[in-house]
This record gives sequence, structure tokens and C-alpha cells, in this order.
Amino acid sequence: MLIENIDKVHTTEMGAVRIRKNLGLGNTDVVAWCRERILDKNAVTEKHGKNWYVHIDGCVITVNASSYTIITCHKE
Repeated sequence: MLIENIDKVHTTEMGAVRIRKNLGLGNTDVVAWCRERILDKNAVTEKHGKNWYVHIDGCVITVNASSYTIITCHKE
């Protein structure tokens, strides 16, 4: 389960750049930002194939289910 492994959630440098660009986050720590949203009680989490999709605050966070790598995050 994604929430039970929240400490494993991470991203690559390229992933962080992509997420900042997609959401206009500036110099925000994207891993901390995504972890907070994943843990939010209003987040809707679903697994499709090899990825988790977390819908929260008008965004979709995509996390690889086996490596816990945040692949991308974009506005819905």
C-alpha cells in the first residue's frame, strides 16, 4: 500500500524538474509536497497496472507501485 510506504516515496532530479514545471511550484521540495498530498485525508488513491494515481487538490500524482518513484504530477 502506498501510504504504508510513504517513507520510500522519492523522485529523480528530472522528475522534480518536471513536477515543478507542471505545477509551477518554484523551488518547492516536490517529494515533501507530494507526500503531504498523498497523506491528505481528502486524497483519492487508486492503483492501475504498475502505478498508483493520487487525486488531490485538482492534481494527479503518479507513483510507480514497485519503486515508489514519483513519475509525474499534473493538473487535472
